[in-house]
Amino acid sequence: MSDAAQPTAAEVRAAAEAVKTALDRHLAAVESRSGEDDPAVYDAFNQLAAAAEAYDELLYDRYDEVTPFEIPGSEDALPPYTGPEEPSALSVLIRRDYAVAEPQRLLAHAQRIETADGEIPEASGTVHGALGLLFGEFEPDEIASRHKEFGLEEGDSTLWVTASDEPADPGEWLEAPFDQVDAQQVVCRFDVSAVFDDDNDDELEDADPAPDLDEDLDLEPLDADR
Repeated sequence: MSDAAQPTAAEVRAAAEAVKTALDRHLAAVESRSGEDDPAVYDAFNQLAAAAEAYDELLYDRYDEVTPFEIPGSEDALPPYTGPEEPSALSVLIRRDYAVAEPQRLLAHAQRIETADGEIPEASGTVHGALGLLFGEFEPDEIASRHKEFGLEEGDSTLWVTASDEPADPGEWLEAPFDQVDAQQVVCRFDVSAVFDDDNDDELEDADPAPDLDEDLDLEPLDADR
């Protein structure tokens, strides 16, 4: 970056003040949160993330220094919300992935479903047929809570809530239900993935081991001049 294009010291200072303001707003939102998924906390988090990122960039451009801040998932974050302030309709988009870990358990459940319905076991003879019977018999939320019982293993899952001005017309999106999602109308999203567990495990492995409480600790007084 050329000297002419570098931010001024005043701009860096203003960005730092914006981070302080965003920190205060985030703390206030957390202190007054109305529930686990309070949108005010979510919005305050996003504002703090944006302010910290802007300050980090200006600090680097001006002084070739960086901050210790790391915003989780900032690279994959949703764009700023531009949907209606008072939405009159919403859509909930859910994706849950499973692995068929125990096919025989799945087939056995499907056979019991067919038998209970008085039908000759037929569709339950194949994995794809058994899955059709399973999801036809149980609600997706019940399958999610009982997946091990059905021989399934959970993979990643995500839930998006999008806002709109009015409900869609009946049948309007049934042929392509996920093709017209506007990321800027997503009110909130919730992701579950084993990759998050892996990240936590890595952090635990990198952390310094706790001291052995049975060992004598050599504690030196702090240097007053330090």
